[in-house]
Amino acid sequence: MQLKQEIMSWFHTGQLKTGDQMPTELEIAERFGVSRQTVRQTFGELEREGWLQRVQGKGTFVSVPLNRQTQEVQTVGIITTYISDYIFPHIVRGAEAALRARGYRMLLSSTDNDKAKELDSLQMMMSQPLSGLIIEPTRSAEGNPNLAHYLSLDYHGIPYLMINERYAEMDCPCVKVDDEWGGYLAAEHLLRLGHRRIAGFFKSDDLQGVGRLKGFIRAHRELQVPLSPELVVHYKTEEKGTKPYEAALGMLGAASERPTAFVCYNDELAVLLLEAIRQAGLSVPQDVSVVGFDDSPLATATEVKLTTLTHPKEELGTAAAEWIIAMIEKRQVNRSDNKVFKPELIVRESTREL
Repeated sequence: MQLKQEIMSWFHTGQLKTGDQMPTELEIAERFGVSRQTVRQTFGELEREGWLQRVQGKGTFVSVPLNRQTQEVQTVGIITTYISDYIFPHIVRGAEAALRARGYRMLLSSTDNDKAKELDSLQMMMSQPLSGLIIEPTRSAEGNPNLAHYLSLDYHGIPYLMINERYAEMDCPCVKVDDEWGGYLAAEHLLRLGHRRIAGFFKSDDLQGVGRLKGFIRAHRELQVPLSPELVVHYKTEEKGTKPYEAALGMLGAASERPTAFVCYNDELAVLLLEAIRQAGLSVPQDVSVVGFDDSPLATATEVKLTTLTHPKEELGTAAAEWIIAMIEKRQVNRSDNKVFKPELIVRESTREL
């Protein structure tokens, strides 16, 4: 399977094109330190799937894969950072319903927010008779080490779009939430309630967090309220269970300079920081107001119902599916377009006037 994935990457990145002759079994065996039997089995699988063709007396050649546009049931792949938690099942559910209604099959993969697993997902998807691909970028603020595979989607004529954010160098369509506007609304709400020391907690390895922080800063600037640098906390995915919690406890322990409100990257973090506030012997919203983001099921699952920003979830998944179908069916689509949903503030019990 490892050898198969490596050879498939040669096809996807254009190192070997249709009609090119493959290296011999012996050459590949020596190159990768495997037996000729392993190479023979790999060639056999690729031949059965239509990627290779053996010509008696001449060798093995790259063949034309099954035509992606003439499959009886066309397949759309979806690559997300996560599948089974938080808001992601709702996004996938919306996409799946729209695809099924139009007779498409869905193929799902998750990267667990890991760049190497994103590569695995792309290779797996491209080994299928794929009609189109919906992708949520992995750690979108940290660059795109898998650029060659995205370019190979263009090379092979496979339409694709991105959801939630888009890698900076790509010009594919994107279906997303206006994260900067959401961050602005969260901070503005608290500032208008009289809060002047508002701590913000934002993920730094995805562009959603960057956008929400930008809006948070803009609200302070426009309402002419100075923002203390120590009140802004950055964290990465692997730190989400520790760094914000510890930073919140540290802030809450300083009675004279204690923040009176928290703006959180998402509802998941807001629920974690509710526990930090309790740990500090304080209460919400009497001592500290809290705003989340995404209006997830977590927002109303706690004893204090969260003020939060909406996220369209299923509607976003539906819009992405309808857009990729239009691209597959060659309807007019501007590749650099975005479909942007404006979040709205939902005021519940976790914020109060200071």
